[in-house]
Amino acid sequence: MKKFIVLNIYLLCLTGAFAQKINRKELVERHSVVNTKFDSLSSLTIGNGSFAFTVDNTGLQSFPVAYEKGVPLGTESEWGWHSYKDTAHYKFEETLKKYHLNGRDVTYSVQLKEPERNKDAVNWFRQNPHRLQLGNVGFEIKLKNGKGASVNDIHKIQQTLDMWTGEIHSSFTVEGEPVDVFTYCHQQQDAIAVSVQSPLLKENRLSIRLRFPYPTGNWADVGTNYTGDEKHQSILMSDNYSGTIHRILDTTSYWVQMKWSQASSVLEKQKHYFLITPSACDNFQFECRFAPSTSSVALPSFIQTKNNSQLAWKAFWESGGAIDFSGSTDQRAFELERRVVLSQYLIKTQTAGHYPPQETGLTYNSWYGKPHLEMHWWHALHFALWGRIALLEKSLDWYEKVFDDARKIAQRQGYDGVRWQKMTDNQGGESPSSVGAFLIWQQPHIISFAELCYREHHDESTLNKYKKLVFATADWMASFARYDSVLKRYVLGKGVIAAQERFKPEETFNPTYELVYWHWALKTAQQWRERLHLPRDKKWDDVLSNLSQLPVQRNKYLFAESATDSYINLEYRTDHPSVLGALGMLPKTSLVDTSIMKNTFQWIWNNWKWKDTWGWDFPLTAMTATRLGLPEKAIDALLMPIQTNTYLNNGHNYQDQRLTIYLPGNGGLLSAIAVMCAGYDGCTTSLPGIPKDGSWKVRWEGLRKMF
Repeated sequence: MKKFIVLNIYLLCLTGAFAQKINRKELVERHSVVNTKFDSLSSLTIGNGSFAFTVDNTGLQSFPVAYEKGVPLGTESEWGWHSYKDTAHYKFEETLKKYHLNGRDVTYSVQLKEPERNKDAVNWFRQNPHRLQLGNVGFEIKLKNGKGASVNDIHKIQQTLDMWTGEIHSSFTVEGEPVDVFTYCHQQQDAIAVSVQSPLLKENRLSIRLRFPYPTGNWADVGTNYTGDEKHQSILMSDNYSGTIHRILDTTSYWVQMKWSQASSVLEKQKHYFLITPSACDNFQFECRFAPSTSSVALPSFIQTKNNSQLAWKAFWESGGAIDFSGSTDQRAFELERRVVLSQYLIKTQTAGHYPPQETGLTYNSWYGKPHLEMHWWHALHFALWGRIALLEKSLDWYEKVFDDARKIAQRQGYDGVRWQKMTDNQGGESPSSVGAFLIWQQPHIISFAELCYREHHDESTLNKYKKLVFATADWMASFARYDSVLKRYVLGKGVIAAQERFKPEETFNPTYELVYWHWALKTAQQWRERLHLPRDKKWDDVLSNLSQLPVQRNKYLFAESATDSYINLEYRTDHPSVLGALGMLPKTSLVDTSIMKNTFQWIWNNWKWKDTWGWDFPLTAMTATRLGLPEKAIDALLMPIQTNTYLNNGHNYQDQRLTIYLPGNGGLLSAIAVMCAGYDGCTTSLPGIPKDGSWKVRWEGLRKMF
């Protein structure tokens, strides 16, 4: 009996349940973001996961051009998409190229250079549809001389983001006159509300400005294209206390509903440019909602939106997991805690919707605003580990919606089941890409997600909900594996680009990480059949039994079996060190030898060109270090002083001038730190990814173990 009690106490300590309860409000509020000067990389966002609104130092989007090369002042939603009119009547078949691989012809949608018609078709389907910048909502402030204020006229800035309530409080002066602003986002409606107090109101020197840009159609869209007035319409209907603007752009239509607290004049200053100027008053409140159609639901007031935001954010922070590093003597602990808290906020505001998100969330477009499905793991898996499974499940319904499109891709290429899209959109469209068309590591993600949902709910309804997706995914994986009758084994490829996008698809086969993911996912799919009392799938078992072993050279894993020069070719020391994912993102399988992986890890640690990596590579490395029993390396990886591992004042993971924010890095950080604290299946070490030298004091609660 005593042994049983001791064991239970030990297990409680491992789960964090025996520790003193974390003061979550104090934890969150000690990382409130504060701005005291203009910094185009420190804009702040409010949002609800399906809609986000990013503001400058004024608390609104008053100076979008000044921020367009930093973290832009975007207004985006998960429903807001736009396509130009297809006057050339392009067909998707015009983007296809035939490759002769593994003894047969297979078509892939890739970027073509000729003939001209096909090249234009490729550009069309990459560009359309694209996510839409819905509009700028800012202040227009007049100086005493009648000129408009610029960002240089904003002084004595004191701006705070309170993540516990979702409030942005901005105070500043213009020519000595104070302006005080509170900004909130409604958590169930795509609406913002602002309250402003200033003597400038009485002087009619402060107006609300709404300005609507036109889509650029470029790889990036930061919402500041004010050309092409004749290409779209902004139809205003208003009275003294409210207004509606109907936006019409080619194939897209949406509505902007507004109301305000004081009688105001409404002026269309020029096309797509509106000013709402209140009559003399001390305080002014303004509410604005974006929607794909008109609604009879009353627009919530400022007080209603404020209360809604405060209650919803309090509920968010009090749910799921929390990690507290206070008391640590390692000077890096506070910074790591800051990154963890801010990453939770940014993910919740920008990527907690009903669809796989784009890499720049709902701030600005990258890759035309389209999601990359292989990144869904990094965006969303952490929700399960942090005890917020409902936020993961919201986006899983999308796979069911696009199932038929994924099946058509598989059928076109001669495979069973469904081949999940790579670069896609809300409707599941396939975007041409000479890289994306050959990636395969997005395929097993849905099995990972479904398995985590089952671990959380552990019921038959979860099995029945996702079994169609799991089984069809496994069918494709088994049929994609090619049987080599000479070597008597199944091979992945040729016709593959690994997660480390440095290998030519026509030459590449058996990338190490993908081999392990195939093995784990097919084995997990078989477990799903057994849980549902179904017979094991014979094809899956055949592949499992005869899948190629991992390629090894000089006691290290090759990045792919075809890349026999993995450790010689300098080009292969860049991009994602995805070979680490074979024991980092995934659990220990029968394919992986821990000692060989440790040798591989040490070589990569010492020889990789870390400056040529991406934000999620550092969490990947930390997870592998944790599973290898190298907690010091796990911490060092998360805090490695590399540009792509930079976390800005607002919490965003900065990559470069092109990608000033990169949310897979934030999501990856959350997954890694959960594994480092709560551990993984079979782990018996408390805080396995935290150094045991006494310099780290870590308390956690509400986390889940990784598989």
